[in-house]
Amino acid sequence: MPEQGKNIPRTSMREEEIEAAHIEGPPRIDGNVFIADYDLEWPAHYEREAARVRSALGIDVLRLEHVGSTSVPGLPAKPVIDMLLVLRDSADEPAYVPSMERAGFVLAIREPDWYEHRVFRRPGADPAVTLHVLSAGCPEIERMLGFRDHLRRHEADRDLYARVKRDLAGREWKYLQNYADAKTEVVEEILRRALGGQAL
Repeated sequence: MPEQGKNIPRTSMREEEIEAAHIEGPPRIDGNVFIADYDLEWPAHYEREAARVRSALGIDVLRLEHVGSTSVPGLPAKPVIDMLLVLRDSADEPAYVPSMERAGFVLAIREPDWYEHRVFRRPGADPAVTLHVLSAGCPEIERMLGFRDHLRRHEADRDLYARVKRDLAGREWKYLQNYADAKTEVVEEILRRALGGQAL
């Protein structure tokens, strides 16, 4: 299993880092980011994709969670189902990538210097799917889940995050990662409250 302690939470990525992480180059948006109102069907879409992942990997799945904005009822979001898959060792690609590919997923991002993070997408999925892969024990797991759970429970922070997302989505971005990085300040502000057991 990779050493998790040598990694730290990421802030903004430089353009060359974005390009290096994407296996076939990062998709450019060169414009605004589309944000949809919350869709009551998003949890059902997650369950279908989760079943596909579990069927592909079986007992190797240590944890599988619906994360990101589509996992928070009432929160507007990009219509992309974000998922978190926890494996014993995300760096051991031969142990799981072939099975995921047979299930229709494509490895899109490889970040060995950031928690050995991997990202799969599933071409043709509607709505789109982004599957994050991390190793058991990675501190980013609890950050992602803590952020999600806090927003589910606290309307004021959920509304704050929604306002910031809509404002940033209306601006011009080269890569989607630039938009994601621009949310770092408000995400960290909310995380401080979430992990400290506080509310706005």
